[in-house]
Amino acid sequence: MPQDLRTHAVTLAAALAGAALAALAGIPAGPLIGSTLAVVAVAAARHPVGLPARLRDVAFATIGISLGSGVDEGLMDQLGAWAASLLILVVSLVVTVLVGRLVLTRGYGLDRQTATLASAPGTMSNTIAIASEGHGDATAVMFLQLMRLLFLVIAAPPLAVALEGSTTALRTAAPAMSVAGFAVLLALAIALGLLGTRLRVPAASLLAGMIVSASGHATGLIDGAAPPWAIFVAFAVTGAVLSARLSRVTAAQIRLYVLAGLSVVAVSLVISFAFALIAQAVTGVSLAQVWIAYAPGGVEAMAAIGLSLGYDPAYVALHHFARILALLLILPIALRT
Repeated sequence: MPQDLRTHAVTLAAALAGAALAALAGIPAGPLIGSTLAVVAVAAARHPVGLPARLRDVAFATIGISLGSGVDEGLMDQLGAWAASLLILVVSLVVTVLVGRLVLTRGYGLDRQTATLASAPGTMSNTIAIASEGHGDATAVMFLQLMRLLFLVIAAPPLAVALEGSTTALRTAAPAMSVAGFAVLLALAIALGLLGTRLRVPAASLLAGMIVSASGHATGLIDGAAPPWAIFVAFAVTGAVLSARLSRVTAAQIRLYVLAGLSVVAVSLVISFAFALIAQAVTGVSLAQVWIAYAPGGVEAMAAIGLSLGYDPAYVALHHFARILALLLILPIALRT
């Protein structure tokens, strides 16, 4: 068996096994957390890990399809109620980037551009690409962003469940769409995602899945959520992708940046929770749901967590889409200030 194929097979097997065990144990967002930890364990045993880029794109597109399935003809009636929440989200992103930059520059001596990119709560691929073009230290940005992602994937689900204890109940699962309908949406999402990737759109496959699914559901051409088995596999692959990225971090990088990473994660968590409290008071939406939409994790990972916990997929999808657009505007301005 070729080395790449062996690596992919071991990684996928570990991810699926970890996802299944965590789901059976009843861990919140179990498939995502279980696959992440399982592949981290394989990497720690010094076995190479990794998955094909196309499989990653399929997983992200599937999550996008699931998020888009929450859209219906009544979405326009909800947009007015969510406008305040979206505005508060944008303000929270600006504050997170500016305060995170201050912590990293004053507390740990990072240059302003590296600190700005490392503090961005989402669109990791975009921040690393910007750093690779000569804006800051790409290695530092990658490590700090990966540390934030891994921490949020593990910590966010139990925190959200704890918050949910005093708010509303989780949504019940919607009936699944037909396999044929899912296959059509997935093919369209993959094609649109490839185009978006070539145009350097962050989280292109996730956004493509959201767009085609939301369009189909809003127009009544398709009904139902993505099949549960497809969502399970997508969560497992997403966790494995995160772990594979983390395996490229060296021990020297960990020693150098671990305290900086913990500090910026803590600051961003406090800021996101504070703004979620404001949004909850203004909109009346569940605090846990608002916080997952505001939490400073990667767009793909946080969208997957929101979906796995049963929150309103239209609300989660809209906020994460807005987060991507807002950061695309905020980062270039922040880098020049």
